[in-house]
Amino acid sequence: MEKEIISSLHNAKVRRYLLLQQKSAERREAGCFVLEGQRELQHALAAGYEIDTLFVCPSLAGSAGSPESTGDPGNPGISGKTGLSGQVVEVTPAVYERMAYRGSTEGCAAVMRSRELRLSDLRLGEHPLIMVIESVEKPGNLGAILRSADAAAADAVIVCDPLTDLYNPNLIRSSVGAVFTVPCVACSSAECIAFLKDRGIQILTAQLQDSVPYYDSDMRRGTAIVMGTEATGLTTQWRLAADAHIRIPMLGRIDSLNVSVSAAILLFEAVRQRV
Repeated sequence: MEKEIISSLHNAKVRRYLLLQQKSAERREAGCFVLEGQRELQHALAAGYEIDTLFVCPSLAGSAGSPESTGDPGNPGISGKTGLSGQVVEVTPAVYERMAYRGSTEGCAAVMRSRELRLSDLRLGEHPLIMVIESVEKPGNLGAILRSADAAAADAVIVCDPLTDLYNPNLIRSSVGAVFTVPCVACSSAECIAFLKDRGIQILTAQLQDSVPYYDSDMRRGTAIVMGTEATGLTTQWRLAADAHIRIPMLGRIDSLNVSVSAAILLFEAVRQRV
């Protein structure tokens, strides 16, 4: 891989990185996204993503003591990995500080080539566990849901009618790379409902109205747990498509939980029933 040293924030590669970091339209048009951190890069490469441009800051690379670090400042933590067909550039600490969202990312950031996963690409087991999120607004919430989905070994996360793109840097950061370890598809609610119905996967919608406690539902069969936004909940089409409506009992004065917390509770109820 060709290597150069960048010391100016006005460098074209740095400006491109910052545009991709800040604007979803730029990410869509370029077919690329950005990430930072050795752990996130490791997960992306393991999932088959390819590097367009790798930025390293030798004085920071490996400084956090990451177990993935190889000790090579020009190739931090990616020795022997695939997807290294792009270009490696070295940046100064001042440039990296401007590029990085956070300081503890081991001097490693990259422009990656995007991949679009479709419903038809999902490879599901006999009794799949799927988390469906409708119109999620906050990238941080979706990132946290992906972390829970990874921990629960969910087969997929499906984001219906999304209000944020799956390569938002905040989402990648809050997911700690789980966006690469859990198959994640964006589609319309109508497409998702048809997909689930066609495969005989039961639809459990999380809602307060006309619902039963979540632990009274059988989640041992193929199950899709469906959640809406904290503000408005699920749309009518999901309520009508549901095989059952479930709720998390609220015993205090506040009648709702953060959507990512609720998702974790429901996912691990499925895990509990399946153990």
